[in-house]
Amino acid sequence: MSDSPSPIEQEAVPSAQAQLTSIRARIDTLDAQIQELIAARARCAQEVAAVKRALGDNSNFYRPEREAQILRQVIGRNRGPLPDEVIARLFREIMSACLALEEPLTIAFLGPEGTFTHAAALKHFGSGVRTTSLRAIDEVFREVEAGSADYGVVPVENSTEGVVNHTLDMFLQSPLTICGEVQLRIHHHLIGFIDDISAIRRVYSHQQSFAQCREWLDFNLPQAQRLAVSSNAEAARLAQAEPGCAAIAGQCAADIYQLPVAVANIEDDPNNTTRFLIIGTRPVPPSGEDKTALLVASPNRPGALAGLLEPLARHGLSMTRIESRPSRRGMWDYVFFIDLEGHAEDAAVAQALEELRQRASLCKLLGSYPRDVL
Repeated sequence: MSDSPSPIEQEAVPSAQAQLTSIRARIDTLDAQIQELIAARARCAQEVAAVKRALGDNSNFYRPEREAQILRQVIGRNRGPLPDEVIARLFREIMSACLALEEPLTIAFLGPEGTFTHAAALKHFGSGVRTTSLRAIDEVFREVEAGSADYGVVPVENSTEGVVNHTLDMFLQSPLTICGEVQLRIHHHLIGFIDDISAIRRVYSHQQSFAQCREWLDFNLPQAQRLAVSSNAEAARLAQAEPGCAAIAGQCAADIYQLPVAVANIEDDPNNTTRFLIIGTRPVPPSGEDKTALLVASPNRPGALAGLLEPLARHGLSMTRIESRPSRRGMWDYVFFIDLEGHAEDAAVAQALEELRQRASLCKLLGSYPRDVL
């Protein structure tokens, strides 16, 4: 039996090659059109900056509510084949690059580079910003308060490990407002120069990452010593320098420290998600889909909390979270952090807040901000 192609197959090869050539020509044409449209959008951004400067407004080029509205429109128009997350990320980078032409933002985040907070900052603002890595959450707050950074990014809660108390406590004394949120799906990878994971002697990671990967580690690396360090980025740095050792970290740290991923997605909960807050100095106007964060307190008496929450229920407002923290004003005295749906300028929210202020011994509006798009 002959292995040579049949006459029909011989005709099909040139035909397929011609089809590929045609498709590639269309791609080249589309690329040129896309590039020209991006350039046109960038020129519009420059015009916006010129108009604002002519009006004397040199301090508010970044509009969180406007960007949220644009991304929602982008996702609403999406018909595939690219998923919503990918198409939103592409437009985020376009907006970030255009904003940098108007006024580059400086973003402070809980570092070092390669942490999930770093990844959250880039997800929210894009790569067209300047980032400043800081060692502690309180340093991020102080950097923004001092005007050295335009905005800050700090973690506030994890779906597995709960709230980040240090972040909540900072709002007891900080004048900053919450300007946005980022929800980041947390994927932990085992990274390092590893030929055989059974030969790994030590694993470095942050203690929360160890907690979120406990079952996988118990089953797959029972022999390895677990050493907690200050961040997953620091874990990656140590693994890079020590043969036979590994780190648990995200893709961002793996890329920065050029470490291959030995095993991907080792987190015990595939839906493991961390929520981050964007903090700044300016209130954010309504975007159409918003949240409001409050800090409230009441004298310690029976039914006090129920009394505080009653106006929210009566005005049909849905709480998405409530946490209690020591007030630091006296023993067994607590304050409550409340997240609810809606913007402080919405009629129902505004009425509920007015009643809440009359009932509470403390009622502090921490900010209204756009709900995370993805």
